[in-house]
Amino acid sequence: MAFRARLSIPPAAPREDWPYHQASWSSVSTLFIREGDRRMEAETFLSRGYGVRIGIAAKEGWASLSRFADVTQPSRTKATLVSPEHGKPFLAATQVFDVRPIPRKWLAPSKIAHVQTLFVKHGAILVTRSGNVGRTTLSFAPHLNTLISDDLLRIEVRDPRTRGWIYAFLRAPKVRAMMTSAHYGHVIKHLETSHLGALPVPCVRNRWLTHFEQRVSEILDLRDAAYTATLAAEQHFAQRVGPIKITARGEEGFVVKVNESLVKLRRRLEASAHNPGATQILQHFDRARLRIQPLRLVAERIWWMTRFKRVFGEQGVRYLSADELFQVNPEITKRVLIEQANDADAYFVKSGWLVMACSGQTYGLLGSVRLMTTYEEDAFLSHDIIRITPRAEGARSGYILVALTHPEFGRPLVLRYAYGTSIPHLDPGDIASCPIVRLEERDENRIADLSEKAAELRSRADSLENEIASEAEAILDRFIAGDTSDLKTTV
Repeated sequence: MAFRARLSIPPAAPREDWPYHQASWSSVSTLFIREGDRRMEAETFLSRGYGVRIGIAAKEGWASLSRFADVTQPSRTKATLVSPEHGKPFLAATQVFDVRPIPRKWLAPSKIAHVQTLFVKHGAILVTRSGNVGRTTLSFAPHLNTLISDDLLRIEVRDPRTRGWIYAFLRAPKVRAMMTSAHYGHVIKHLETSHLGALPVPCVRNRWLTHFEQRVSEILDLRDAAYTATLAAEQHFAQRVGPIKITARGEEGFVVKVNESLVKLRRRLEASAHNPGATQILQHFDRARLRIQPLRLVAERIWWMTRFKRVFGEQGVRYLSADELFQVNPEITKRVLIEQANDADAYFVKSGWLVMACSGQTYGLLGSVRLMTTYEEDAFLSHDIIRITPRAEGARSGYILVALTHPEFGRPLVLRYAYGTSIPHLDPGDIASCPIVRLEERDENRIADLSEKAAELRSRADSLENEIASEAEAILDRFIAGDTSDLKTTV
């Protein structure tokens, strides 16, 4: 009797004697359970953040966060969706962290009893309370006059001088670990206002308060300026292309000729490929006699990387997923060991390149484009993005970025190439044929200057934010070690 060779090691025979395994366990003093929330989950006491919290609480010179600020959470929002002209824009918790937050829903404010609590002030500190808990950011220009999800906790400092220190403190890795250790829930984790208010905060000297407040103010100024430059670039592009009124977007169905859908190029049968809104944009370009070139003629190369098995480790280089690339300064949660990847250098990018999200939902991440700067050059990027390098004699990166992402004239043309049902995708070959409007050289340079300026300002803000987080982490390290040089003489 012949036996086929095995491709893997055969599984071990199941054990029939008890115990099948030994559980890892440890004992905890009842003193810890009697204090605070009386938590009974083992992970609360085994997490790194819990150890950090015990280390800080054992010292003198700290006070709970509730001594410095009010931590609030709006009541749950009962949303009544309306059209944009009749409602207020709404941002979900994840959208608040987007590089360019764009509302997808508009709510009727008259139907929300606590509507004023959903608005945030400029520079407010926001913290996620469910899912990936403990993510912290600052509200800036695109968040104003917009309804912000109740899934974000609001932190309002009582003394404006302490805002910078509190924000830097919350961005420190040790504090993120403390917030994570305080969450509860089985499938979806949650963080309550009481958990955040109980965090131990060292009472630092006034010179540190002044330092951190100046840095946070600078971060806000940089991000506001970047947002203003982005809007100015898009406005200049729209003025040169000319006004357009889209009369149909395909929601009610439409008819396409056979020679347009089955004969030309990819023979696409999905309705999205023949969206009448995108068709009207192209017709507008023709009527305005604008010069159009496919992306392949203004870019040197358009490609994506192959999949690979990621091996993460603390000694690796920082890793950015496609989702993280389009967030405001995401925290470094993973480091990839590049030794295990074939041709690892190809996964890094250069300043001036463009990257496009090639998978995701058409109403969200898919088709988003970002201009790379020197800040991203040391990061190992996901394979799940399309890389675009500009051609020396073609259009500048900043201009291509605006032409591809303009909400009215660019993004609809990109999304018509999406394919797939559950998770739509974009293919580099399709994107290479995406039409790019060519304007006068002075107009393209003006748009490129504004767009590239915005990218540099965002990178400077992110770099500065990382610096204050590192400084706050160093203060915590010294505090836990017993060094009181950073503290006030009296608390």
